Amino acid sequence: MRTWLLACLLTFLGAGVATASEAPAYLSLIIDDLGQNVARDARALALPGPITLAVMPDTPHAATFAREAYKAGKTVIVHMPMDPAGGPFAWQPGMPDDELRERLVAAFKAVPFAAGLNNHEGSRMTAQPGAMALLASELQQRRLFLLDSRTSVATQAAAQAQAIGLASVSRDVFLDDERTPQAIAAQLDKAVAMARKQGSAVVIGHPYPETLTLLEQALPGLKARGVEMISIRQMIAHRGNQPRHL
Repeated sequence: MRTWLLACLLTFLGAGVATASEAPAYLSLIIDDLGQNVARDARALALPGPITLAVMPDTPHAATFAREAYKAGKTVIVHMPMDPAGGPFAWQPGMPDDELRERLVAAFKAVPFAAGLNNHEGSRMTAQPGAMALLASELQQRRLFLLDSRTSVATQAAAQAQAIGLASVSRDVFLDDERTPQAIAAQLDKAVAMARKQGSAVVIGHPYPETLTLLEQALPGLKARGVEMISIRQMIAHRGNQPRHL
């Protein structure tokens, strides 16, 4: 009897270990700063998997590229300039709400088929709770989602989205703050390790030649490393709208 009970216990524990080792690990990738350079945009569009493409509204190829990406089945979002970024679309502290709304509407007109928005720069603007509450409300009315790029530890974007139940998610890893192949590879390794440990990772990169080359080489091998690429919408559902913290 004791032998049989021991055998059952070992079988149960073994099954538990196997289940834990097979827990899903998901990664979503966003490429920012698109719409500026046709050749780099094309390389970003050609990356394998459900990549999200963040298009800047104040770029010469924004509308053309957004349409092309949408037709290719990619998720397109507005990469919204925010202070300290400047330009005709940029949100700046102290602007009246009507001006913020007008710039938001103009940005979505400039980037057709956008399913959501993330901030371009914005370390000062995203720290403004009132403006981020306005942004969340406007996106909610349009049935769009928010990706908090988390360019500052003081960001209020995700918190304001959560307060009203807006579909949202937060960035975990920047790939290319340091633009060397070694550093970018190390950041991708960090994202893979995070996904395998915590279940998911949201990663932002840029259309730098070094980043695109690394991704072209590395993305096809992610599955063999135990990580599945999923769309940003799937990631939002997987996380249940809960933002990650720094």
